[in-house]
Amino acid sequence: MASHDRIKIPPGFWIGLREIGFSVQEIAAKAQLTLDQIEKPEGVTPTQYFAIWQAYSELVGDISKAVVKLSTAYETTQYPPSMLATYHARNYRDALMRMAKYKRLCPPESLHISEEGDDCLIQLSWSDQQQPGPPMLVAITLATLVELGRRGTGRQINAKLVEFSFPLNDDGTLEAYFGCPVRFGAEQDRLTLRRSDLDWPFLSYNEELLEILTPALERTLDERKNGFSLVQIIERIIKRDLAGSRPDMLIIARDLGMSERTLQRRLSEEGTSFKKILSHVRHEMALAYLKDSTLEIHEVAFLIGYEDQNSFYRAFRLWEGETPANWRGRHADASCSLAR
Repeated sequence: MASHDRIKIPPGFWIGLREIGFSVQEIAAKAQLTLDQIEKPEGVTPTQYFAIWQAYSELVGDISKAVVKLSTAYETTQYPPSMLATYHARNYRDALMRMAKYKRLCPPESLHISEEGDDCLIQLSWSDQQQPGPPMLVAITLATLVELGRRGTGRQINAKLVEFSFPLNDDGTLEAYFGCPVRFGAEQDRLTLRRSDLDWPFLSYNEELLEILTPALERTLDERKNGFSLVQIIERIIKRDLAGSRPDMLIIARDLGMSERTLQRRLSEEGTSFKKILSHVRHEMALAYLKDSTLEIHEVAFLIGYEDQNSFYRAFRLWEGETPANWRGRHADASCSLAR
């Protein structure tokens, strides 16, 4: 799986959990993950990330109180660079805009900010609409946006309205924290702020630090934008696992940290399918291997994932309109002519 599809969990997250009575070991066991999986330098998959939050939700019991505890317990000094850049922004608006931009570095979620009349609307969405984030993660994400404004401005900024798409029995804890009505079972997860609050300057504004952090974050965003497409990533995985086996769509989906249905949908949106990608990779590799005269035809078939030579012959006729042996002979003759 490509590193940019993984989520790096900052150390501050685990420190915050320990402060409210939970250990990494407890969370990992509940999420049915090993410590090695959680502590991989490249991060966890979106599926593993959601499992961690779901485990925390189940262990904590009262989600509302846990949201307030964790959002207020997280020390600013433990923020990762992307969060530090928001905390040291010029004002609340600048901080929120930076937050929305740098959320692109975190694959599962994104923020859409719009200002309409007296309101600032912030909608939370997920890259996989079939696999939305657990309620605990959704609530923490919106609480973090309010907490950011409070810490940065030094003022008790309250929201105008908070909407959650999931049902939850809340005793008023979240309304007290957000300082506004909270609706459950709404059509979307959304935070509504007072537009006038966005102009409040941040007491934590640090121009020098931003000059250090911003270029590095922008470079990372550019690298992500210019990185491999989903199709290219799948092609690389197939090439890696092709010899002697037929890559399965379910296995590829798991490697990418998504469901088979989601992978199928995303490929359909790009105008292709797993079957087409697999055929393209096999065709490309077959031509490359056939140019190597030291490889027998049956060895080429094995290397591109065919269990028997006949299946390879049938596929090759569809690709090139002739047998592998004839194709090899023609290209060998052409090479000899060029060498003369």
